[in-house]
Amino acid sequence: MATQSPPTTASKVKSAAKLGVGTLMIMNIVAVVSLRGLPAEAEYGVSSAFYYLFAALVFLIPVSLVAAELAAMFPYQQGGMFRWIGEAFGSKLGFLGIWLQWVESTIWFPTVLTFGAVSLAFIGMDHVADSHLAANKYYTIVVVLAIYWLATFISMKGLGWVGKVSKIGGMIGTIIPAGLLVVCGVVYLATGGQSQMDFHGDFLPDLTNFDNVVLAASIFLFYAGMEMSGVHVRDIQNPAVNYPKAVFGGALVTVLIFVLGTFALGVIIPAKDINLVQSLLVGFDNYFKAFHMNWFTPVIAIALAFGVLAGVLTWVAGPSKGVFAVGQAGYLPPFFQKANKNGVQRNILLIQGGAVTLLSLLFVVMPSVQSFYQILSQLTVLLYLIAYLLMFSAAIYLRYSMKKAARPFRIGRNGNWLMWVVAGVGFLGSLLAFVLSFFPPDQISMGSTTVWYSVLFGGVALFTILPFIILACRKPSWVNPKSDFVPFHWEKDPKAQALLEVARKAFEAKQSGNTPPAPTPPDK
Repeated sequence: MATQSPPTTASKVKSAAKLGVGTLMIMNIVAVVSLRGLPAEAEYGVSSAFYYLFAALVFLIPVSLVAAELAAMFPYQQGGMFRWIGEAFGSKLGFLGIWLQWVESTIWFPTVLTFGAVSLAFIGMDHVADSHLAANKYYTIVVVLAIYWLATFISMKGLGWVGKVSKIGGMIGTIIPAGLLVVCGVVYLATGGQSQMDFHGDFLPDLTNFDNVVLAASIFLFYAGMEMSGVHVRDIQNPAVNYPKAVFGGALVTVLIFVLGTFALGVIIPAKDINLVQSLLVGFDNYFKAFHMNWFTPVIAIALAFGVLAGVLTWVAGPSKGVFAVGQAGYLPPFFQKANKNGVQRNILLIQGGAVTLLSLLFVVMPSVQSFYQILSQLTVLLYLIAYLLMFSAAIYLRYSMKKAARPFRIGRNGNWLMWVVAGVGFLGSLLAFVLSFFPPDQISMGSTTVWYSVLFGGVALFTILPFIILACRKPSWVNPKSDFVPFHWEKDPKAQALLEVARKAFEAKQSGNTPPAPTPPDK
């Protein structure tokens, strides 16, 4: 079957600027926020706010600030993390960063999709029967795969579809339900309802307890993903201004959703009765019973499932797009560079879908793999944190290696000290979370810690070495002759610099609304 050639620089730029600030902000929110995590933190009462705020200060804010500066610094260059890390430390570490981001998202999909299956199970009015359905492994696997492949199908339609579905799904399935949960909590208390959460409890947890320190570090990854929209930077109008707006707006809404949503859930469900899988739906149902609105539970269940689709869609289309752009520059074999008629990374999405299908079958159909999959979930945390460590380091390094480069958004107006503080805090926070992530959580019964440590250390080693093996096998024939991947600033080859200038001028012309005729890239 013939495959359409990737578009040239000008044609790609011509289709850019499809994402507005509001759409990108919602895409950021649905990429980061998962309401399924609220029950786990509601168990900790008022102190849950400390964990959320602490993680926001030492992780979310640094990630948002650093990603905003880096994206504004490279507004017409593709690759996201690959670009940012590669400009500082070279293409090998840049490839490692985008590779880890893609791998961890692939392993993560079945977990969030299971939550979507549970949500849909509660569309009936008999909640006992709904609970049994949610626990049915055959029902779960069908819904998990249906939602994932629907997200993949939408991704194949192109960024226009992804942006629309993510925006609508994010509003209906994440932002509105989160707001409704908070409003229900306020109305319930205002009308004399009895709170199951002790608001006079300690805000500061006992950090001399090692388990509480592990918990504080684990919440960092609740906020992971705010930088992921960097791969769409060329699809935003005036990205130097609008990308930071979308990132900061998304970060603020994310913190509010987590803190207030957790409190609202703790108000209606006693900590001892919280179930990590079903309590979000049970919490909504309890509120609706109190307000004599039982009929609304199926509506919110459908909305939450739609929110899962939007979140999965954002992650399906994000890291895979970055890997695709990098692959076309010669970092992956030609098979991974195939695109459909919409210019979407077809083969990468199909390979990713095959991996998710296999993991979902193991996760849902084979009960003996449940605890093993929890270890794999922890592995995704470790892999993502390595990418963050590289990103924070790159931001500092680029202040010195590209000191004269334009920074439309800059952390600190004068000097580099504020960058050292912001990126340094993010680096140290990520390093702390990385080290503590090797310790088994109390809620996971492993029997022997040998399996736990073997999988985590072995998995980290495998997935960090694998991209270097791929690069060692790299051939000149892997470079797509029609690729418009913008070269790194440190590439001194005159032809590479000419291509970079072509991309810059085409991008600036498009942003000003005066797109010139398609220029011809220099011969490679």
